[in-house]
Amino acid sequence: MNLNDIIELSEGEVLTPELSTDVNIHGGYCADLMSDVLASSRPRAVLITGLTNPQVVRTAQIAEFRAIIFIRGKQPQQETIEIAIQENMPLITSPLGMFELTGRLHDAGLKSYEGNVSTN
Repeated sequence: MNLNDIIELSEGEVLTPELSTDVNIHGGYCADLMSDVLASSRPRAVLITGLTNPQVVRTAQIAEFRAIIFIRGKQPQQETIEIAIQENMPLITSPLGMFELTGRLHDAGLKSYEGNVSTN
């Protein structure tokens, strides 16, 4: 699914207009614990989160995500936006909550890219 389609479905506002949103997204992952993102996500996904700090961008970059959507209209710090621009990571804010947003994206055909977190 193209990120532009995801933006439309999420009623999103692009916070990094200088970056291209013509990006193919292969799946979605929702988390507020960045340790879960690193432990169980898959690359080429969109990260849906309520966290807005700079570490979100760093974690998404390490996990090879393609974009980040902030839920419930949250606005990241300016530092977060600046890091996202440097790292070519599109940021979007959506007025929707995590449950509704992920339901819409899943109904539209976006696959879940959540894996199991090992408890060993």
